Amino acid sequence: MLKDPRIDRLAKTLVEYSISIKEGETVLISAPQKAKPLILELIKRIRLNKGNPIVELSDAEIDRELMLTVTEKSLDRSYRWLDRKLDDIDCIISIRASESDYSSVDVPMETKLKVARKMNPLTNKRLAKKWVLLNYPTEGGAHKARMSYEAYFDFIIDVSSVDYSKMDKAFEPLKELMERTDKVRIVAKETDISFSIKGMKAIPCAGNYNIPDGEIFTAPVRDSVNGTITYNTPSPQRGSVFTNVSLTFKDGKIVKATADQDLELLEQIFDTDEGARYVGEFAIGVNPLVTKPMGDILFDEKIAGSIHFTPGRCYEEAPNGNDSAVHWDLVQIQTEAYGGGEIYFDEVLIRKDGRFVIKELEGLNPENLV
Repeated sequence: MLKDPRIDRLAKTLVEYSISIKEGETVLISAPQKAKPLILELIKRIRLNKGNPIVELSDAEIDRELMLTVTEKSLDRSYRWLDRKLDDIDCIISIRASESDYSSVDVPMETKLKVARKMNPLTNKRLAKKWVLLNYPTEGGAHKARMSYEAYFDFIIDVSSVDYSKMDKAFEPLKELMERTDKVRIVAKETDISFSIKGMKAIPCAGNYNIPDGEIFTAPVRDSVNGTITYNTPSPQRGSVFTNVSLTFKDGKIVKATADQDLELLEQIFDTDEGARYVGEFAIGVNPLVTKPMGDILFDEKIAGSIHFTPGRCYEEAPNGNDSAVHWDLVQIQTEAYGGGEIYFDEVLIRKDGRFVIKELEGLNPENLV
């Protein structure tokens, strides 16, 4: 098989930019066998930078079978093993190569929630490492995106190779504006929601945590969210895919939740724990090459002209005190093609129909990032 030089460039970006490896650091590559071409290039790149690669292969069918065998004893054992492993790791490169959103659909919800609650502290420990997450192209991913595999492969590689240093620079004025903003209001179809981000940090993401990347996130003051938001992007969660999720908040808490699919399952997700009914993240997407839902949150949350407003756990970089085993990135696209929408900061319109309308933020419009 001929080598694709773009895979080597992607490996270089992941190792030298995203996790910024230092000599002697140990890097865990967690990936499925399908991503072998990238795994090999990552190992070579880590070796060139005098690091120590460790590879952990994963498989959706095996993961499903293991989930079906879960007991309290096995969970305790897995927790201890993973906890010790994380103590020996400096950086994590997580690669997903999903063929289906439904690979665990027949695993009981009670089991999924039990695992999520148990492993939540380790999720926070992983996030404290240097890490990056990305998707490797698969036939299943191409099917969800309604693309040929060849076109999908090219898209994935190209969108992962955006000039992230340029994007990082363009984020600076938006970061400054967000960090001096108190009240945010979002208006769109079946959406009118307000909340405060006063005193919250804003974190630009330009290739440091996700590939592809292209968002800036913060968190609302936990009890400040009021109103209704309706998401117009399909979103997988707990082995199912939800569409037209609509959430109504009162004093920060979800008091009503609807969707086109299983409402009982939807309620179970938000009843996982107390924090599941509060929001841990508010983010704005800007990636110029991601313009429509791909059926994968790693891409969809970066759509240019989108926002995501996330029930569940906040990030340590922008903490609002909300902890949960849930972190559900639900996306609303606000471009004209998806019904439009407006974002106001302290009653000033900053983005309309997916385009920034104040001069200092125009560098984040798609034509200025390609």
